[in-house]
Amino acid sequence: MNIIIDTNLWISFLIGKKLSAMRTLFTNAKIKIFVCDELLNEFESVLSRMKIQKYIADKDLQDTYKWINNYCHYVLINKNAFSSLRDKKDLFILSLAETISADYILTGDKDLLSLQYHCQTKIVTYKEFSAIIEK
Repeated sequence: MNIIIDTNLWISFLIGKKLSAMRTLFTNAKIKIFVCDELLNEFESVLSRMKIQKYIADKDLQDTYKWINNYCHYVLINKNAFSSLRDKKDLFILSLAETISADYILTGDKDLLSLQYHCQTKIVTYKEFSAIIEK
């Protein structure tokens, strides 16, 4: 199962001290998590904000980077997605989904969630995805 975890979820898990939930995704042998330059750059950009930094423990951030390096599959985007998304800066997520033929995008972004699907990719919340993989 090919999945993409949107930046807002990475940050939410770091801020909310819910890294154990993220760990279950990384260690599930049925799941491949994909990242790209654009996603990693956005992650870094959000982390550089002072209002975010004060909520994130250094050890949690170090653990997250280790998981990204050890478990995520890095790819270069080779598709250009088109969509009616209001926030065009999120098009890279859809382009990544097309590039890897993603099964799921996990996000908390209401604009992305409103699409429900992009091509073959189902767009869901973490909670919805958790219910899917428990079956």
